[in-house]
Amino acid sequence: MANVTYTPRPQEGDMSKDAMEEVKESGKQAVDKAKEAAASVGEMASKAAAAVGKKADDLTATAGCDIKHWGDTLSEKSPHEGLIGHASQAVADTLKGSGRYLEEAKFSGIADDVTMVIKRNPVPAVLVGFSLGFILGRALRS
Repeated sequence: MANVTYTPRPQEGDMSKDAMEEVKESGKQAVDKAKEAAASVGEMASKAAAAVGKKADDLTATAGCDIKHWGDTLSEKSPHEGLIGHASQAVADTLKGSGRYLEEAKFSGIADDVTMVIKRNPVPAVLVGFSLGFILGRALRS
């Protein structure tokens, strides 16, 4: 008889353990890649939000400067005496004050101020929100 050596085949359970380990490793790598991608997306979103916030602040400051300039122009060109003069000066002062506020506080400061007003007056804030929603709903339905 010929000399035949017998090599045992791997057990079915052994193969499934190897395959299971490979699947686990692949899954772990996929989770790690997903975490990296999520962190990258989060960082990009954060940078984009910061850029948008900066742009909003810049635009608000520019609008404030323009409004303040309108107030100065109104103050210079309107009458200073009589009822109309007092009214126009009051409007000019209000414009200048509003423009100064917008220029200094910018959008982020306005958002903080609105947040504080809502915290101090929650019930009126909710009522104003419902009212605005009702009005917008009616306007959009027509």
